[in-house]
Amino acid sequence: MFDLRYDLIFALVERWSPETHTFYLLCGECTVTLEDVALHFGLPIDGNVVTGVSAIAEPAALCCSLLGASPDDDESNFSELKFTWLKANFEHLLVNATEEELMCAARAYIMHIIGGVLMPNSNNNKVHLQYLPLLAYLSNVRSYSWGSAVLAMLYRELCRTTKPDTVDIGGCLVLLQSWVGKV
Repeated sequence: MFDLRYDLIFALVERWSPETHTFYLLCGECTVTLEDVALHFGLPIDGNVVTGVSAIAEPAALCCSLLGASPDDDESNFSELKFTWLKANFEHLLVNATEEELMCAARAYIMHIIGGVLMPNSNNNKVHLQYLPLLAYLSNVRSYSWGSAVLAMLYRELCRTTKPDTVDIGGCLVLLQSWVGKV
């Protein structure tokens, strides 16, 4: 959990220009850049594009394959994993865990980081399955431009939040809050 200052974040949203993707501040125009993402999080900002399909044909099979378990959802066509399920299934590892169990737990942990810190949606309690196939081979994870994906989602959420009827915000608010402290 992070101590977010929502008053600060909403003040920034009021100064966000969707047309130019910049903040209009007293010190002038400025914005969060790829370099900021790389410096704050150490994420790669070049490499393969982080994309995924919005609907996965067999989500239970994907979860069983890459996580070693699948949620017992009533719907067999789920598209997100609940953090409560990830925590319940992967919070504790046995001392004699196999390498495959360690890999499954590592994927679950990374999914939690993606959905909880780097690219959270506005409801903040689930992570989309579209990221799980990118974690199939953990040795390839750094080949993706995660920083670009984080920044793109933050920009999208800032633009969405400027609309008058919006009451919530997603995206990497930790990045936004730490970035404004450096401006």
